[in-house]
Amino acid sequence: MTAARPADSGLAGSGELDRYSYADAPGADRGSAPASWDGAEAEIGRVGRRAAGNRGRGLHGQLVQQLGQMIVSGDLGADRPLVPEEIGQRFEVSRTVVRESLRVLEAKGLVSARPNVGTRVRPVSDWNLLDPDIIEWRAFGPQRDDQRRELCELRWTIEPLAARLAAGHGREEVQQRLADMVEIMNHALAQGDSLTFSRADAEFHALLLQVGGNRMLEHLAGIVAAALHVSGAPISGCDRLTEAGVAHHRRIVEAIGEGDATAAEAAMRQLLTVHPDLDHAEVGVPAPREH
Repeated sequence: MTAARPADSGLAGSGELDRYSYADAPGADRGSAPASWDGAEAEIGRVGRRAAGNRGRGLHGQLVQQLGQMIVSGDLGADRPLVPEEIGQRFEVSRTVVRESLRVLEAKGLVSARPNVGTRVRPVSDWNLLDPDIIEWRAFGPQRDDQRRELCELRWTIEPLAARLAAGHGREEVQQRLADMVEIMNHALAQGDSLTFSRADAEFHALLLQVGGNRMLEHLAGIVAAALHVSGAPISGCDRLTEAGVAHHRRIVEAIGEGDATAAEAAMRQLLTVHPDLDHAEVGVPAPREH
């Protein structure tokens, strides 16, 4: 069992479970992980509180959020030992809370626990990058640009297919629900209500992934919806308050209603294509990357 580190190790101040969040985190690369716990506290002190961060999940949920963010940010680098006694002391939580929190992180692939080795942070290659929490932590951390690009590439691959499949499953109630989302988006556009617009947009895309009769695509619906909620900036033309965006959504619904799979797929590709008024730095159509 790894010995506990000194009390001033810098994990966070005692009992301060919500100090570490990413809403105002700087965009600059943080570089390599600190060589000791001491390096984490200065970073923690520089970032602000994100209101939705702890989601009202109690001490257990808050601790998962804190440690998860620290791991994903790189402040707790790969192979970093996590000593339960130290975590409990620094965050003023019980052993049970620490133990259950580490189990959640282990299920997400962020840490591993082995006899005679203890609990250690795992490399990025082991993380479940499709986990909604990890998507959120990456979206608000220093990896947010990678998260946006990867999400765009994923959506460009799966959503045109989802639209094509949805056109072959003519369920009136689903078409009506999609049409309702478009009308909500149109009303939100007129009101300048970006929050309502984004929520309707997320439900539209999640629903589309659920109705094509492909259960693997259906499994991705919650992931895409969660990622849309936390993307932090436009990742394509579809989540922007524009008349063109609403029109593209409406064309998708019309094509599905007509059972025109080719038109539905084409309309989705147009929707996910970057708009002319966007800077090319914004993520839209996946561009070739240097390897």
